[in-house]
Amino acid sequence: MSQKNRILFVDRPSSLEEIRKLAGPLSDEWEARFAPSGPEGMKHLEREPFTAVVSDIHMTVKEDVELLNEVRERFPDVVRIVLSDQSDRETVLRSAVKTAHQYLTKPCDTTVLRSALEGACGLRNWLRNESIKKVVSKMDSIPSIPSLYNEIMYELSRKDVSVPKIAAIIAKDVGMSAKVLQMVNSAFFGLRQRVTNIAQAVNLLGYDIVRALVFSLQVFSQFVLSRGSGLNLGHVWMHSFRVGLFSKAITEAETDDRSLIDDAFMAGMLHDMGKLILATNFPDEWNAARRLSEEEGISLVEAENRVLSATHYEAGGYFTCLWGLPDAIVRAVSFHHLRCSLLGDHITSLMSVYAANTIEHDVESSSDGAGRLAAEDDEIMPFVDLSSENTEIEKPGHLAAAQSVSSFEGIEGLWVGSRIDTWKGICQRIAEREYNAV
Repeated sequence: MSQKNRILFVDRPSSLEEIRKLAGPLSDEWEARFAPSGPEGMKHLEREPFTAVVSDIHMTVKEDVELLNEVRERFPDVVRIVLSDQSDRETVLRSAVKTAHQYLTKPCDTTVLRSALEGACGLRNWLRNESIKKVVSKMDSIPSIPSLYNEIMYELSRKDVSVPKIAAIIAKDVGMSAKVLQMVNSAFFGLRQRVTNIAQAVNLLGYDIVRALVFSLQVFSQFVLSRGSGLNLGHVWMHSFRVGLFSKAITEAETDDRSLIDDAFMAGMLHDMGKLILATNFPDEWNAARRLSEEEGISLVEAENRVLSATHYEAGGYFTCLWGLPDAIVRAVSFHHLRCSLLGDHITSLMSVYAANTIEHDVESSSDGAGRLAAEDDEIMPFVDLSSENTEIEKPGHLAAAQSVSSFEGIEGLWVGSRIDTWKGICQRIAEREYNAV
């Protein structure tokens, strides 16, 4: 980071010394402030700008939750992280689920805190539209498809509830999947490996927490789209689900690594979440972009950029970073329209999602502009290699204006070029078998 960001730690006076030790190693990158209470923390926020707030939540101190709520309303672009002990994990999660972007557990290692901060701020400067950035930062969920929302409500109200069936419903919905993955991948669960399999995530969270998300906390909700948004919700859901199926099948054709296969399906399922974010919160502008795409025959990505000064993959990428979702999902949501996703000599979740998205658009003959290649994309290929799983999730400044759309043009000589016909055949067979059954 070229310029130090400012971070505010809020905790009991008796805990602040330990917090100072935790923050010490971050001093080269972060300028830290400390407050012994919520009201004192708010005074700091009113005096100077902050990038992030890290606050404990004590169940006996109402002002802790009120602080995060007030930060969310008054300073929405500030990253909100809960740092609390695990003595009552369920209660802490219930209290923080609508106010915090991420959850960390005490005792916390500096490496864990640094990773959470860098992840949450990774695409902060990429999303150029400040209004969209603030709206995304305030979001505590993405609404669900009405039919799936009603289905999960019904299943959870049954006496003979089936947890596997609940997981299967959640796995088909973008909003519910994102929330479950946000929670289970938090440091509160201390998992050594990031989870993208929804059945595993639901089992780890437990029935009581999942039920609370629906009923008492009302985190899950159904879409109520503005008539002016122009979003075909059914089409977006179907496209996302098919891309998930295609991406999973492509990955299965190249590896038997179960975790990579799980990554591929969920990354494909969530890759277009940015469309839902924009259409829900900026319906008029997003519809104007959609119509511009149709009227001028340009890609939706280019139209979004012209109308909103942002794209759906930028909004979705920023959202996934804030929530600390697994890297495979962040990369797929953020970069699924960049042809450099195809670089590399082995399968990655990003490569499989790009390929699946392109193939699905071709199969469906979508009219949203996918399949047309933006000239600027050729500028990207020499500069960025997203094939490495160790590549930092950053978007250099020269890429800001280089918006591309999905295409297989120019892949001759790449490893993926020798595999693409096989992948197309696999996806075509799935399409013929699955479309009528979905």
